[in-house]
Amino acid sequence: MQIESPTLVLATIDLSFHHAAAGVVRAILEKHGVNVIELRAPHEQAFGLLENGGADMLCSAWLPGSHGTYYDRLADDFAPLTVLYTPYALWGVPEYVPREMVSSVRDLTRPDVQQRMNKLIQGINPGAGISRFSLEIFEHYGLAGLGYSFRNGSLDDCVAAFERAVQKGELVVVPLWQPQYLFAKNRIRELADPDGLLRGKDDATLVLRKNRLRDLPAAAIHELRTTTLGNEEATRLDYLVSRENMSPLEAARNFLEHRK
Repeated sequence: MQIESPTLVLATIDLSFHHAAAGVVRAILEKHGVNVIELRAPHEQAFGLLENGGADMLCSAWLPGSHGTYYDRLADDFAPLTVLYTPYALWGVPEYVPREMVSSVRDLTRPDVQQRMNKLIQGINPGAGISRFSLEIFEHYGLAGLGYSFRNGSLDDCVAAFERAVQKGELVVVPLWQPQYLFAKNRIRELADPDGLLRGKDDATLVLRKNRLRDLPAAAIHELRTTTLGNEEATRLDYLVSRENMSPLEAARNFLEHRK
């Protein structure tokens, strides 16, 4: 009698680097005969899929800082499988912005910086950790009262605003994170965060519903547990997907074929 292949629903946070990392997860599972249904959703909705039973796995929960607010109440039902990379949120400026002028987020309050800086800080969706932390920075340093504004939008909005400013040679701040494909081809200097509002490094943790562990091939679980990307490789995969138009699965299969 033929044994039916297991099917697993993978929730992927709907940003390009999450797509790239999820491609590796999918490629491993499918190599071991697991059928994968991937659902992409913004942060809150992706964790909602875990909470309401609509998904079995998430790629990935940034813990403890960025996504702990969503994940902590679900943690008892899920098993961490591996840390894919070690992300962190940041505010950055193009390398051409003089370091002696802007080296810290606090420097944005200086009168000479206020006069020269592009006052729009273009972010991504409001559920992202970097968006929540950016609003805290605004409140902590009183940036709105100094004429700065923070705008939520899509990843494309954030990237386009940064690239337009760079083309003009403007002084601009971009709210980003590592890993992110902009770092593959741009020289971006991270600003110091003296008051720790950006929370420091997280672990990008692949999590699986505990009651699905027994349904998946042991070899698949083992390979997932022993797979890590690191920030540099995650950035490279993100660039291949976002700028070279590779599918996440194509980039992932190439990575798996050539990894040591």
